[in-house]
Amino acid sequence: MEMIILGITLLITLGAQSYINSSYNRTKTIMASKHLSGKEVARKILDANGLKHIKVVEQEGVLTDHYDPKNKIVRLSTDIYNNKSLASVSVASHECGHAIQDKDNYFFLRLRSSIVPLVNLASTLGYVAIMIGLIAGILNFLRIGIALEFVILAFQLITLPVEFNASSRALKQITELGIVTADEHRNCRQMLTAAALTYVAAVATAVLQILRLVLIARGRD
Repeated sequence: MEMIILGITLLITLGAQSYINSSYNRTKTIMASKHLSGKEVARKILDANGLKHIKVVEQEGVLTDHYDPKNKIVRLSTDIYNNKSLASVSVASHECGHAIQDKDNYFFLRLRSSIVPLVNLASTLGYVAIMIGLIAGILNFLRIGIALEFVILAFQLITLPVEFNASSRALKQITELGIVTADEHRNCRQMLTAAALTYVAAVATAVLQILRLVLIARGRD
């Protein structure tokens, strides 16, 4: 059963990653009719929402895009920052969705940001506890690791509304500001849906990981 759960977890992870990569590779070949780069899309959305103080900067890597709420910066990966594809429009507008959430004091964004230090600690200690529990056969350590895994699962559950809401805001902005056509809007929605499903997959894999560890613990009890 443990191996079956591990196999399902692997399939979910690979499937979600394959889907987002496929959607990204397809939409990055479709040029936006307005010929706006990711940087220009982000700047247009931010300025329209009274967020002129937020910077848009280039970030190394592929799909390393994120909004930095502490420093008030939208960081876009090189391809997204410079290219004028629908992938760039989708990702740039999504990160601006987070910036708008920040402006509006969106509850789940605030909650997620507040527990990041706790989650980082739980992730580190949980890994150590699980390894000690599995290798040394100390059941109490394994139980502690499982408890800490629930902290990580809670974080991932909180992340879901944050990401779905950011995409919803993004699609609204690119429509209202005339950044995309109706056909382009559909492609952007598909791209953002694929991205959102990776977070759903993360929740599913976290649940399966906890289930696998519980089965191991019961087997050693």
